[in-house]
Amino acid sequence: MKSTFQKILKLEPLMHVLFWCLVLLYPYAKYLSKEGGYSLGLMHELLSLAFNMIPVYVMYLWFFPMESKKKVAPLIILFFVGLAFLEFYLDGFFHSGDYHNYWAGILTNVISYTSLTILFFAVYSLKQLYLKQQELDVVTSKNQEAELRVLKGQINPHFLFNTLNTIYASALEKDDKTPDLILKLSDSFRYILTEGQKNKVSLKKEIRHIKDYIKLQEERLSNKIIVDWSEDIDDYEQEIPPLLFISLVENAFKYSSMLKGEKHLILLKLQSNNRGHTFYVENSFKKNVESELDKDWKESGIGLENTKKRLQLLFPNRHKMEINKKGETFKVLLTIQL
Repeated sequence: MKSTFQKILKLEPLMHVLFWCLVLLYPYAKYLSKEGGYSLGLMHELLSLAFNMIPVYVMYLWFFPMESKKKVAPLIILFFVGLAFLEFYLDGFFHSGDYHNYWAGILTNVISYTSLTILFFAVYSLKQLYLKQQELDVVTSKNQEAELRVLKGQINPHFLFNTLNTIYASALEKDDKTPDLILKLSDSFRYILTEGQKNKVSLKKEIRHIKDYIKLQEERLSNKIIVDWSEDIDDYEQEIPPLLFISLVENAFKYSSMLKGEKHLILLKLQSNNRGHTFYVENSFKKNVESELDKDWKESGIGLENTKKRLQLLFPNRHKMEINKKGETFKVLLTIQL
């Protein structure tokens, strides 16, 4: 719809020319089937056309855009009447004798000007409505971009805070794997500070980032969890907004880390094709785990809400997030349509 209107606006001068050509040729077309055809010549019609065009474009280019119209409205009325008198006088040179009633001729001219002006006012109003909608769309787009930057900015400390917790726990235990964890964290830093600031990144990079996070958590939680990651990707170069899925992954590890016992399954499935993306997360869950969560974990738990807000901005009416807490299993199914 918008692209169609943009094309029409670009062709507006040509459309004006075509319209006035139709007005010029209308009398000839009207009398085409009658004997003798139209009796008046081309010069008469050109004069009539000029007198119709003058008030229309005075209104279209000067009066309609004017903010304070009431002050000049009486002048417009006088202008129309004066122009009607002048046209009637000049029109008399193309007729012999008293060819019609004087006042009827003046009134006909005024009605003609008014009718065409109303038609062009409708065109002007539609044009302004579209331009205002464009301005509104630009403002809305800028507001959405600003909100997305804020939400993305929340993801960064959220993710980094949780990762630092992982390395801190490893350092306290004097684990030999701590240097490797720091190296993986530096890769995460690099991703967030470079790729994470872009509007789009390739699926290949986003998946690598998720896998790095999974490795960090596997190192920390060791035997406590079992991660089952699977992916079915048609095009790894396909682009998506960065850091879109990481909050769902974090959420799964957050709740699994608080459970007692070992080998809690975290199931992660990512599917992508030219029609859209599907991300499925399943992890063990206990209803009373919220009360057992560390304070820092609770305060960092903005992931799911953040993701919902970003999805609403990025894919309005083109996404669905289903959250299912059944028994001791927490499931999230995110579907995005392209």
